[in-house]
Amino acid sequence: MTNCRQSSQLSIDTPYSIAILSSMSLEDTLRAWAQPPSETEQTKAENAERVIRDALNADTVLSSHNFRVFAQGSYKARTNVRLNSDVDICVVCEDVHFYDLQFSDLTAAELPGTSPSLTFWQFRQLVEQALVARFGRAAVTRGKKAFDVHANTYRLDADVVAAFEFRRYNKRGPRGEATWTDGIAFVPDAGARIENWPRQTYENGVAKNTRTSRCYKSVIRIMKRLRDAMQEDNIVAASNVGSFAIESLIWNVPDPDFGGDTYAGVLRRALAHTFNNTLSDEACSDWGEVNELKYLFRGTSDLRPRLNAFLGAAWDYVSFD
Repeated sequence: MTNCRQSSQLSIDTPYSIAILSSMSLEDTLRAWAQPPSETEQTKAENAERVIRDALNADTVLSSHNFRVFAQGSYKARTNVRLNSDVDICVVCEDVHFYDLQFSDLTAAELPGTSPSLTFWQFRQLVEQALVARFGRAAVTRGKKAFDVHANTYRLDADVVAAFEFRRYNKRGPRGEATWTDGIAFVPDAGARIENWPRQTYENGVAKNTRTSRCYKSVIRIMKRLRDAMQEDNIVAASNVGSFAIESLIWNVPDPDFGGDTYAGVLRRALAHTFNNTLSDEACSDWGEVNELKYLFRGTSDLRPRLNAFLGAAWDYVSFD
């Protein structure tokens, strides 16, 4: 990659070398890395979701409120790669909602159903009490954002987030009615409210995976395992790279770049596209997260250069020229 660094950009035109990672060729390694989680691991993830739902439904106080429980994140998308990694479970109260009016012509007084029947902190406390009642205090750890419900032989660890429904209100509908885009939001123990879009993230990922003949999610798994291998080899540039950041980088790779006969060729194009376009703020300022409702880099100071450094180091790690 030395010649490419001299020109500041990665080239997809020159032949790539076949690196040897462990005892396999690069293509064999990437093919193994592309595989989805095993059925046993997926079953444990589903068990975790089910027992969390059962625990919350069994609580008489919590069950007096309307809420829904669902898996989100990499297990839901089947892009997880770390064995025994946590399952992300969201518990969303539907009696109350947070809202945002920045894209709307409505006023707060016109919004439907905004009188709270309980506060967010009350709801979070109810979720914690229900989890402790079912699994015991020793098995439930309260974090700043989520409750960690510890694993056993039957289920994986679960990170349980208590959240309110979130509505980003849009312009009025044709009859003057309120319209909105639905998400979730929660308030960590320290810091500002966090807004997420799990439904849109999942649906967009499924659609792109279909458009790319199921290569999109394979490349995400390859990139995550590549990061893990780099971390094991103590490569600093890979030390602080989150899984969702990787998914969003690959989301911004054009669909045609996922074509071809080899994973090495697809990985080369994905790394070149993401590296070259994250060299400056201007080239990627419009890149979105997978949900396409939040910008990937706007409002952050160091994410783009950190990810760019990771992508360059990944190119070197697999010995692309």
